[in-house]
Parts: sequence; structure tokens; C-alpha cells
Amino acid sequence: MAPSDLPYRPCVGLMLLNASGQIFVGKRIDQTVEGWQMPQGGIDDGEEPRAAVMRELKEETGTDKAEIIGEMENWLTYDLPAHLVGIAFHGKYRGQRQKWFALRFLGGDGDIDLHTHEPEFADWKWVDMEALPRMIVPFKRDTYAKVIATFRGLARKS
Repeated sequence: MAPSDLPYRPCVGLMLLNASGQIFVGKRIDQTVEGWQMPQGGIDDGEEPRAAVMRELKEETGTDKAEIIGEMENWLTYDLPAHLVGIAFHGKYRGQRQKWFALRFLGGDGDIDLHTHEPEFADWKWVDMEALPRMIVPFKRDTYAKVIATFRGLARKS
């Protein structure tokens, strides 16, 4: 089957902003390259994107101490690099179709616990928005540029 015949995986992504206007990024456990990303994950059958984003936040960061403060109007898609099609996502998808949300973190750093039921991140940190594009794997950079452009005004310092 050609990659273009495969569907996109329905997914949510979240930009978690702290009180200093910085963004949470995690380093995936399954990566061998230096790459960081914002939390994201699949939408379960029958699940609404707003519910999925809060579930993914809890699953990937160990906390739900956040509130949704922004939502992208449009869904974004990205294709996997050719060498990952057929491997990533159990070979079922050509890439992801994502609904992105901005969330304001309401907790403290001690509330973040990567030792969840199924950990996805080996490490995490807060980064300035300007640093984010350089930290992301190349095939996600266009998506991240659109997310940053949409939510830039929400990264205020409190």
C-alpha cells in the first residue's frame, strides 16, 4: 500500500504554558536522536478533542493542573518521513491530523511526574517559544510554526 493510501491518525496536541510564558517540552523515551516535543496523542473512538487533550496532559505529564485557554480553529496534518511509514503508529497511518490547544499550567514543577502508567517522556523542561522550532524533529517543524503563530499571544508572563 502506498503511503498516500493510508489515513491520518486523529490526534490532539497541546502547548502547555507556565506563568513565565515558557512551553513544556518532553524528550521521548523511544527517540535515539535529540528531539523534543510538546505533548500529543491519539483521540479515542467517540472522544471529543477537548476531553482527549486533558487526558493526554495527564497521561504524559502526570498532572491535570491546567486550563484550556486556546484552541486552533483548523486541524493540522503532517506526513511521516518515508523511512517511518509502515513502522510508526504500527504501520496504520501516514501521519497525523491534529487539533491543537493552548493550556495554562496552574500547578508547580513538582506536580509534573513523568513516571506515569505508560511513560512517553524520559526528560522534560520549560523553554522559550523562540527556542522551540530548533528543538523539534524536522518533519514537525511546519506544524509547530503554525501552532506558535496561533498561540504566541497567549505566552504572557504573569
